[in-house]
Amino acid sequence: MSKLLIVDDEVNIRAVVREYAEFEEYDVDEAENGMEAVEKCKKNHYDLIIMDVMMPKLDGYSASKEIKKHKNVPIIMLSARGEEYDKLFGFEIGVDDYVVKPFSPKELMARVKAVLMRSKNSVQTTEPKESKRETLVFEGLEIDMAGREVYVDGKKASMTPKEYDLLFYLVRNKGLALTRDKLLESVWGYDFFGDDRTVDTHIKMLRNSLGEYRKFIVTLRGMGYKFDSNAE
Repeated sequence: MSKLLIVDDEVNIRAVVREYAEFEEYDVDEAENGMEAVEKCKKNHYDLIIMDVMMPKLDGYSASKEIKKHKNVPIIMLSARGEEYDKLFGFEIGVDDYVVKPFSPKELMARVKAVLMRSKNSVQTTEPKESKRETLVFEGLEIDMAGREVYVDGKKASMTPKEYDLLFYLVRNKGLALTRDKLLESVWGYDFFGDDRTVDTHIKMLRNSLGEYRKFIVTLRGMGYKFDSNAE
């Protein structure tokens, strides 16, 4: 049974999410602010956290960053703010999904299921196994596929897990035109509840991480993207 931590300063929201989560047979714990969430994560194991953004004592973004320092636990962020900047900041600190209030509890549970499934699959695919070290070099961009490391002009790039996944998929399909739908299906999973803007937002983040080598990620107007090592 997966264990969830619901973090929100509104009692009614915690109660509603708990009711639906327990109906789906999840084990549920609660915290009323970010500080309490951090302390609980130090003492307990959770398979997923549902975290509100605006809370007293410690906001959801700060709490998520602190938790991510110690544990690689999936986080779904809840917020009344749905602007691209807010979502972009959430993805930059490593949250796995972003739900705008007011939200449907049923949809939230579907997102919880999808994130847990992706997390489980990610663990399975990253388990140690014998494989040949593969490092690809494109001018000053070095990509260590097996070690999941990227270097820009010799300096290790700091990227979110999803940025790595997106870059590696683009590189493995170098030169191929990839639609946004194809990227969503292959990188996020067919059951992801996002849209085209999710891809665009992460492409923007990835390009920022690659510096001048952002040029290799080419936009195909009205379609999607491709990795072109010959791009100027």
